[in-house]
Amino acid sequence: MKPLRLFVTGTDTGVGKTRVSAGLCRAFARQGLRVGAMKPIASGSEATTEGLRNEDALALHAAMNVRASYDEVNPYVFEPAIAPHIAARDAGTHIDFAVLDRAYERLSLRSDVLIVEGAGGWLVPIDEQRSFADLAQHWRLGVVLVVGLRLGCLNHALLTALGIASRGLPLLAWVANQIEPVYPRCNENIAFLQSALRAPCLGVLPHAPLASADMVADSLDLREFADSKV
Repeated sequence: MKPLRLFVTGTDTGVGKTRVSAGLCRAFARQGLRVGAMKPIASGSEATTEGLRNEDALALHAAMNVRASYDEVNPYVFEPAIAPHIAARDAGTHIDFAVLDRAYERLSLRSDVLIVEGAGGWLVPIDEQRSFADLAQHWRLGVVLVVGLRLGCLNHALLTALGIASRGLPLLAWVANQIEPVYPRCNENIAFLQSALRAPCLGVLPHAPLASADMVADSLDLREFADSKV
């Protein structure tokens, strides 16, 4: 398997990107691969004796199997749980892609698979000019889309797929995540997405908010990534 670099985005915020990203880390690690992960920019963090720490970034740090500092996994971290561009502005910080590049390159050197998790949805802004879509395009990453199964997800999934294609990036796969205990006509909506999205579905995750990364990995089928050239 050739080096694989993935960007995990979602149809919205709170749809399970971290759950899927951590599950992918564990699933690839089971294949004997060196797996790194990044949450380049995170808002919504707690102060610790070691500095601000974001729950999603910590989950990725725990799920990956290459050695890395927290700062490499999460170069920019902000305390308030607000849009990253506003959090950065309030902190008097400008997001420097060169800083992100250095962390990305260090992790890439150690990793067979590198999983980069975005924030919110595809076009969440980083600053007044750039979004997470620009970051994925900057690194030329293949995309995995997490579809949070709830009312409106069909439209959100198709719009996101169009946005990914408009950047010239491949939608390599998608994952359906049951974020609500009950989603009427769930199977029919999944069937629609399977026909409408021009990418394989890696799995349908049941509603299990407390599932571990290893439990999520059990539900993911990585055969589509065999001999990947991404």
